[in-house]
Amino acid sequence: MSAVKKMLELNAQASKVFAQLVDDALALKVEIQEIAGATLVDCGINAPGGLEAGRRLAELCLAGLGTVSIVPASSAGASLGVCVRTDHPVAACLASQYAGWRIAQGDFFAMASGPMRAVAGREELFDKIGFREAAPGTLVGVMETSQLPTVEVIESIAESCHVSADRLLLAAAPTTSLAGCLQISARSVETALHKLEQLDFDLARIVSGFGQAPLPDPTPEFVEAIGRTNDAILYHSEVTLWVRGDDASLAEITPQVPSSASPDHGRPFADIFRGYNGDFYQIDPLLFSPAVVRLVNIETGTEFLAGMMGSNAARQT
Repeated sequence: MSAVKKMLELNAQASKVFAQLVDDALALKVEIQEIAGATLVDCGINAPGGLEAGRRLAELCLAGLGTVSIVPASSAGASLGVCVRTDHPVAACLASQYAGWRIAQGDFFAMASGPMRAVAGREELFDKIGFREAAPGTLVGVMETSQLPTVEVIESIAESCHVSADRLLLAAAPTTSLAGCLQISARSVETALHKLEQLDFDLARIVSGFGQAPLPDPTPEFVEAIGRTNDAILYHSEVTLWVRGDDASLAEITPQVPSSASPDHGRPFADIFRGYNGDFYQIDPLLFSPAVVRLVNIETGTEFLAGMMGSNAARQT
């Protein structure tokens, strides 16, 4: 059984979110430009951006299939937290939000999210979730980058997606920006889903997801920024997934899901990042998961909880 239903039309859903981003550009303090025919929304590279731009950017990453809210923080000494909820967790978080496309050309580098990934289908992940998309209309992507893409980068993305560049709707923000910090903090549920995929859990069992992480302060220094945003997820986020099926398998897998199950857990992410020579994709993929994970079996009513929030161990059921 495929964990994602093709009828969701991820790019069509995301295009609606993108249109609102463009319509509200002035209020959101973002800038719209055209590069090689593609439409680009700058949410923090040259444009100021802000909290609402980051919230909208996070919902764009989710292809409009999740809701992102800014709330009072519950941990880590932060003043604000970022909540995400979705009733289409595999489609929203893995087929769209996961930053699985590494775009590197010349001096340009970006980690790409969004449903354009489902059209390019470059990642083995799409074989595992049994889904790719042949979008007849516009394609939507989000890039975590400190640079505006060049004409060559846009043309390369279009070629990978087998479309003309004028069908691309792209948004971008650096990790060092407020909008960039917020959209990364909205990845708590995504990291739990990706960890379960890595553990070969049957993703079709997952019904809905909710997560919260603190919103870290932005900083102009890139390594410090990527450290703060990832520490927010690895050490201070909590995710609940509502699932179906047997309790025995949930009892076995739950302790394996939190970030504390990785050997790299316990060190500041900035130190881990430097230890891998600044290559995000060389880091142990099993590290990228929430601090605390709660699986609730809606068929039996049983709850399974594991992980560590900061230095406090969570109970395990």
